Amino acid sequence: MTFLYKADPERGKQWAQLFAQKAPHIPFRLWPDTGDAASVRYLAAWQPPADIMQALPNLEVIFSVGAGIDQFDLSSVPPDVAVVRMTEPGIVEGMVEYVTQAVLTLHRDLFDYAIQQRERIWRDMPVRPAATRRIGVLGLGMLGTAVLQRLQLFGFACAGWSRSPHEIEGVECHAGMASLDAFLARSDILVCLLPLTDATRGLLDAHLFATLPRGASVINVGRGPHVIQQDLLNALDSGHLHAAILDVTDPEPLPPTHPLWTHPRVRITPHIASATRPESAVDVVLDNLRRHRNGEPMIGAIDRARGY
Repeated sequence: MTFLYKADPERGKQWAQLFAQKAPHIPFRLWPDTGDAASVRYLAAWQPPADIMQALPNLEVIFSVGAGIDQFDLSSVPPDVAVVRMTEPGIVEGMVEYVTQAVLTLHRDLFDYAIQQRERIWRDMPVRPAATRRIGVLGLGMLGTAVLQRLQLFGFACAGWSRSPHEIEGVECHAGMASLDAFLARSDILVCLLPLTDATRGLLDAHLFATLPRGASVINVGRGPHVIQQDLLNALDSGHLHAAILDVTDPEPLPPTHPLWTHPRVRITPHIASATRPESAVDVVLDNLRRHRNGEPMIGAIDRARGY
């Protein structure tokens, strides 16, 4: 009943040490050293190997080492192999930190002050109360809910949108495509935390940007293909959008000559908003292994019909 890790090798070494301490009875391997491939029942990966069932014929569970599973080709994974996304608390904490600083950067006009600094201009701008700044979060899963709960503490007017109905105390919740435009129209800062599916690919397009209030800003910490990048550039250049903070792009990294790199109202970070922490990730995985052996539902198991 071997557990195989196929992702960042340095983190893999930490996983190996933690498995040795916490579950020495479970044989642990680091890709590409599979040992007896027929004994591998569990795989933790960012991207599974090609021809996965030929490579690992007795696989029972694939654990994503990230919060999403859009990087998996689910068509190559048989229906009887469970796919589980990562739900460990380190991912949540990191995302809350990143989005909070991004929202505050936009709220306190730090893009404008950076431009003024480059031009050696000393000029203050009115400070807008948080209660008058409307935050909208696309995606009300584990990450979106945690982000909204933290932003409420600053006094922001918070709303969220998702495909299915949710209730979050103190948050104006919208559900379904019929309510999307109304949600966008009240969002001064829009945060994308959606999973990447066929339905959400390219959702942040010219229509969506035009539906936001003039002067709105966008934070994308979902996936790069959520955004039609030329539409984003057009909205920024026209002045309809004020600024954009992007932790994800399409492709990653962008080509060196891509205009997003040098746009004065765009900040890009290299997909670092949040990362799995080995200590808490191993605890979550070991709990799910126990659940799997006992025939209990695993935390984070995906619904293949939805793609998340």
